[in-house]
Amino acid sequence: MSYYGSSSSGGRGGQRVEYGRTYVVRPKGRHQATIVWLHGLGDNGASWSQLLDSLSLPNIKWICPTAATRPVTAFGGFPCTAWFDVEDTSVDGRDDIEGLDASAAHIANLLSSEPPDVKLGIGGFSMGAAASLYSAACYAHGKFTSGIPYPITLSTVVSMSGWLPCSRTLRGKMESSHIAARRAASLPILLSHGRVDEVVSYRNAERSSDTLRSSGLGHYTIPEEMDDVGKWLSSRLGLDRSR
Repeated sequence: MSYYGSSSSGGRGGQRVEYGRTYVVRPKGRHQATIVWLHGLGDNGASWSQLLDSLSLPNIKWICPTAATRPVTAFGGFPCTAWFDVEDTSVDGRDDIEGLDASAAHIANLLSSEPPDVKLGIGGFSMGAAASLYSAACYAHGKFTSGIPYPITLSTVVSMSGWLPCSRTLRGKMESSHIAARRAASLPILLSHGRVDEVVSYRNAERSSDTLRSSGLGHYTIPEEMDDVGKWLSSRLGLDRSR
């Protein structure tokens, strides 16, 4: 496992957003896919890199960035690592479009230099899952909410215990473009959520799934364990799991 130093990206009002350290888990076999994995609110990339390194997925390179430290409204303005500002962890909360766009652009940039024959994916937990689903919507629509073109092609998206930001406008965006509808239908998305989740309620996962389905985005399953995530990724990405 290795790591990169901090990096920056455009943010609110044109200001630079300083992201934390990025950890990389190198593939132990033939490199077939690269997935950026996003941590939850207040966490960092290190903890998830250790877990992902233990999975039996030798053909995947994992990139685990650390979010910028910023004031979070849900914590009364207390600063912590967060992919965007949030008032509450639900589909009904206010959407921090600038923060979401900045993080989605940072994530895409991390994947932009991967070899052309390697499949690309984004996954995450809690707030990281929300950022992953937002990236999926940007990919399908072909651009960020700011109007800047989305620069990479995604092959898979994984959301664990997350929610869908900007759910109120997603369906209209997908219906406005035949190209967006085709991209949406071809992108496999996995949603995983615990029924007794006390931070992001299971009902938010159901509502996110309903919105994604009605917008034509992806295919869904709700696994019980990380092993199921590994099996799903191997199937959807066509990995041979060889070393």
